[in-house]
Amino acid sequence: MTRRLRVGVQLPEVERHVPWPEYLSMARAAEAVGFDSVWVGDHLLYRGDGREERGPWDAWSVLAALAAATERIRLGPLVACTAFLPPGLLARKAAAVQEISRGRLVLGLGAGWNEAEFRAFGIPFDHRASRFTEAFEIIRRLLAGERVTFEGRFERVDDAVLLPRPATSPPLMIGSTGARVLRTALRHVDAWNVWYDVYGNTPDGFARENTLVSELVRESGREPSDVLRSATVFVSVDGGGGDRPHTRDAPPLTGAPHRIASGLADFAAAGVDEAILVVSPITERAIRALGDTLTLLTR
Repeated sequence: MTRRLRVGVQLPEVERHVPWPEYLSMARAAEAVGFDSVWVGDHLLYRGDGREERGPWDAWSVLAALAAATERIRLGPLVACTAFLPPGLLARKAAAVQEISRGRLVLGLGAGWNEAEFRAFGIPFDHRASRFTEAFEIIRRLLAGERVTFEGRFERVDDAVLLPRPATSPPLMIGSTGARVLRTALRHVDAWNVWYDVYGNTPDGFARENTLVSELVRESGREPSDVLRSATVFVSVDGGGGDRPHTRDAPPLTGAPHRIASGLADFAAAGVDEAILVVSPITERAIRALGDTLTLLTR
């Protein structure tokens, strides 16, 4: 039997200012046309990149609201930065969204990369891999239902426990290509995600990164099939609209629905289990237009 490619979509991050009603309409549209998942970025601030200062709404607030306003679609942060909150508090937020969504959260985690937002909000930017390692242990153990006492170089909890507990623990996904972070996470996570500009937005580029991750999974003592493979795929609809700049290093997948469907099938053949579409322009109209692509993928 042919493996079905799951397809998700990232909701707007900092392409433009988006009010809450538009987020809600886009998420409901994604659910209606057959997307498997919706994702929101976890960032505080963008500045110093030649564009005006901008930032998205708080990721956990948006996820909680979407969890209550949708029925079927999975949802998660792409990805939650473990440095932005004490790990116990991040685990509590994840547990609440898991409960509100009735078990539809996928907890994407990463160490963060955007130094400007760390500096602006007084968050240490040093030793990110080491800080992630400590935070990740606390988060995963709390969500697994453990009572956790931990004292590290950067993090400390004393007899911490999540109460109330969600009915089920959310699956964990690591969003990183850093070897130290991956070695920490791949022993435990259910999925790995890579951003499109890291691998050039091509099936061959993804396959190269995927091979490296498979080697690290084996090194951790697990089988490569134990970790699902997720990739963002940059897709341009109706010429892109200019809200996410195109680059030569990561050209978008574009064209008629059958062409985009064919391109996504190539990603599946390269090992992608779930393609999370980063769409330009990211609008409700574009999401609904991609419903035709999803229909073609299921034939």
